Amino acid sequence: MIKKLIPAALLLFIIVSACKEKKPEIANFTGFTQGTTYSIVYDNQKSIEPEDLKIKVEKVLHDFDMSLSLYKDSSIISRINRNENVAADTFFTEVFNKSAQISAMTNGAFDITVGPLVEAWGFGPDGHKSFSPSKLDSLMKLVGMSKVSLVNGHVIKSDPHISLDVNAIAQGYSVDVVCRYFDKLGIDNYLVEIGGEVRGKGTKEGALWKIGIDKPVENGIKYSHEIDPKTGYPAKNTLLSATILANDCAMADGIATACMVMGTEKTIAFINKNPQFSAFLVYSDGKGNFKTWTSDNLKNFIEEE
Repeated sequence: MIKKLIPAALLLFIIVSACKEKKPEIANFTGFTQGTTYSIVYDNQKSIEPEDLKIKVEKVLHDFDMSLSLYKDSSIISRINRNENVAADTFFTEVFNKSAQISAMTNGAFDITVGPLVEAWGFGPDGHKSFSPSKLDSLMKLVGMSKVSLVNGHVIKSDPHISLDVNAIAQGYSVDVVCRYFDKLGIDNYLVEIGGEVRGKGTKEGALWKIGIDKPVENGIKYSHEIDPKTGYPAKNTLLSATILANDCAMADGIATACMVMGTEKTIAFINKNPQFSAFLVYSDGKGNFKTWTSDNLKNFIEEE
């Protein structure tokens, strides 16, 4: 009897030990990057201390900034805008190519060549507004994805005064970069948020990740920092916010920007024609009343309060 009981006891110990090893250990940390905040939650099965992981993540974000931040004079994009002979790195190349794809999909509602307009309206790093209607025609001659190309790792411009601004996609892409780093580390369950751009994988203690969406407080008209590439003016419409779900955060960020330029009706038509995206829109009915619209493929995952 004793010989039979010992293996059973050992088996029970092994099962209990295995269960303990599989128990989720949720860890998190927060910080600052790109002029905003970030928040990361993850299932720490790999026993990586949050402070150690934070240091590594911020190193990844620093490398990202040195490629795509307009607020870093020595970044690759800043040097390209100054027409220096600099080769694009992987970060810049991927964002450039994805930006061209989104621009084509949205009929130009998203366009990273709006750099001169962004600067003129005072939305750029120096914050100085110099726009006047008399300058519009000359500025608009610098806008258009057809006027730039990436050849053998170098940006070719039709006019040296063209400058690129990837802020409308870079934050989403930075989330993707961090998520890829987590995948490389073997972290299977996480939620990464940078400046409101969010990407999740797996579950939190076995349950789906839940993300809150605030209803913006406006008077019914949205005046945004998104420049309409076709008019040269900041977008103005009744679409107050656009939450987009896509396979990656860079795509979601870029499409959401295009939606804010297109407005409510065109956005609904666009989403209906592109079921690879899901959308939750908050808009005004013109009388200051909040309205929402949810794409069919997202309705089972939205709870409105």
